[in-house]
Amino acid sequence: MSLNYAGGFAETVNELADFEKAGLDIVFVPEAYSYDAVSQLGYVAAKTERLQLASGIMQLYTRTPTLTAMTAAGLDYVSGGRFNLGIGVSGPQVIEGWHGVPYDAPIGRTRETIEICRAVWRRERLVHDGRHYQIPLPAGQGTGLGKALKLINHPVRDRIPIILAAVGPKNTALAAELCEGWQPIFFFPERASGIWGTALAEGTARRDPSLPPLDVIAQATLAIGDDVAGLADLGRPVLALYVGGMGARGQNFYTKLASDYGYPDEAKAIQDAYLDGRKDEAAGLVPRSLLEGISLIGTKSQVAERLAAYREAGVTTLNVQPLAGTHAERVTLIEQIKEMTA
Repeated sequence: MSLNYAGGFAETVNELADFEKAGLDIVFVPEAYSYDAVSQLGYVAAKTERLQLASGIMQLYTRTPTLTAMTAAGLDYVSGGRFNLGIGVSGPQVIEGWHGVPYDAPIGRTRETIEICRAVWRRERLVHDGRHYQIPLPAGQGTGLGKALKLINHPVRDRIPIILAAVGPKNTALAAELCEGWQPIFFFPERASGIWGTALAEGTARRDPSLPPLDVIAQATLAIGDDVAGLADLGRPVLALYVGGMGARGQNFYTKLASDYGYPDEAKAIQDAYLDGRKDEAAGLVPRSLLEGISLIGTKSQVAERLAAYREAGVTTLNVQPLAGTHAERVTLIEQIKEMTA
């Protein structure tokens, strides 16, 4: 599950112990334009024992690849080898609008970042002559005094799992080629193959045999019961934000994704309403079938059917958001879904 600390960060982390006992395997700590993920992940590491930890996601534009590698090695150290490096390129709205850094060459920068991270973890003397990163920095770009170094510490692991968040075909193919995990967003299992199947096949064909099978991580809201169907509507504001507001007209990855799923008219209407300031209207325009398609909400038998669809689509890890009124009820949901996926 993803860490959601609407009720307070420290309180939520303390509650993780109950989810851990209930069978939760991994917790993702987000990083958008709120608190950074790294400081929170260190705190979570200290408060948990078995739980796997992941950045979900750490955007790669504002950290050098070497710093990303150092940070991952440090988090793996303080967690006793439980960290997974979730990375992604975010989007121009955040990278340029919040960080003031040009959003350029996302595919190339991702590939080079992965290469550099793994070289750092192997404690190689770092020399990288890439198109986007040159290490050490060439004399013509600096003082000429840079020296090839290697990581001082011996990492807990020389191969920390890398999870790439991606929705575009090229970055998805890159995940299948190079990474331990791939995390798309708004995964609709019955329609996913038409969006990502070709890219995944292309990347898998180039995949190093030494890598494990790709871990496909799908997000889904979760509620199990006889009268929970209406909880799917809680996803309306989030979908409206992404499809409508996380980008500009003509440059929004999530508007395109919703369109590719078979909702081109609805996607445009949501974006128009959201960008015009009519956010409630935008949320109301989100198709019910889309909300249900990306959720695990219903009776136990209905959720079992949805789980079968996720399995058929190749999903190997579920990143769930349990929907319930109390902490105890949310813990019970984790116990139920854990039993159903065993």
